[in-house]
Amino acid sequence: MSGTPKTTRRLVAGAVIAGAVMAGAVILLRPGASNAPDSAKLASTSNAPDSAKLASASNAPDSAKPASASNAVTLTSASNTPDSVTFTTDFGYNGRHAYFFVALDRGYYRDAGLDVKIVRGQGDANALRQIGAGNAMLGFADPGNVILARANDRIPVKLLAIIYRKPPQAIFCREDSGLRKPKDLEGNAIGTTAGASVPTLFPAFAKAADIDARTVRWVLASIEALPAMLATNKVSCVGQFTVGEALLRSRYGPGKLVRFAYSDAGLSYYSSGIVATDATIAIKPDLARRFVAATIRGMKDAFADPAAAGAIMQKIVPQVDAAVAKQETEAVADLAQIPGQPMGEIDPTRIEATLEVVKGAFQLATPVAAADIYAPGFVPK
Repeated sequence: MSGTPKTTRRLVAGAVIAGAVMAGAVILLRPGASNAPDSAKLASTSNAPDSAKLASASNAPDSAKPASASNAVTLTSASNTPDSVTFTTDFGYNGRHAYFFVALDRGYYRDAGLDVKIVRGQGDANALRQIGAGNAMLGFADPGNVILARANDRIPVKLLAIIYRKPPQAIFCREDSGLRKPKDLEGNAIGTTAGASVPTLFPAFAKAADIDARTVRWVLASIEALPAMLATNKVSCVGQFTVGEALLRSRYGPGKLVRFAYSDAGLSYYSSGIVATDATIAIKPDLARRFVAATIRGMKDAFADPAAAGAIMQKIVPQVDAAVAKQETEAVADLAQIPGQPMGEIDPTRIEATLEVVKGAFQLATPVAAADIYAPGFVPK
């Protein structure tokens, strides 16, 4: 590698919301409404029935606040006193999250005795802060940020299940930029969102691809702005997950893109999964197991019929395009499924490898061992 620096990375609050969702709104999702079918009902706050209301956040800052019932799509249930769970995504509401909404819509969380609210995230780093602060009980984040949260910010979080079992991070560039190989990224600006794992793990990618990371400049913008930045040539490249490629291409326009996936450089590490605090794991392990099992039911359904998953996602969050959600679900299936292995299962050797990737790219303020970043026994066999 030519001069890739090691840095001490700290989590950044106030990350930008991702995806084709409404800006400035905090949305909570619950299973079912009294006297309502399991399928989601969505209505605006003005003249809306009590069964479903959608409200924008009242002057809330971008750093996620605990969402109130007035800022929610509520799908209530007639079940007997289920356990309440607030779950935060990594970035907004996107097609790649469809399996969570399938589990919600088809009553899998309700069947597990859970009253689940799905809150739109504002970046992995911010999601971990919200979980650590108790504003969300469970969430979706990548191990790189989990390691940095424990080592540099003393946030006691662990992975319960892995969804992205292969690296999804990638950089997409305009074909007419002339960038044809990863090393061509040197000296260029890359658009990204605050709190994203693409720049977090770029030093590891740079090391594997022989890129001088010091020459690359990161330009922060909202996820909604990235396609326009590409289309107007304000930047030649943007960071995005491979699971978000369909959304990026749909908004970029007719131009062609070149993809540099981190996995193409030989990197093999775990990425995003379901996360909880040490306290939740110790005090409410059965609840966490039920949430993981219900989510995996949703994953199996979504992967078996991505078109139906996309339709459910659009039904609950109309701003998400069903066709894009279908393609993103197919991309998630490619990352999540390994023949012969239970979905969501965490392999200790892969966790060790993931930890080594992060340690090779960052200085950790306090030592972190593999046992510190995951909890075994939460994935059904």
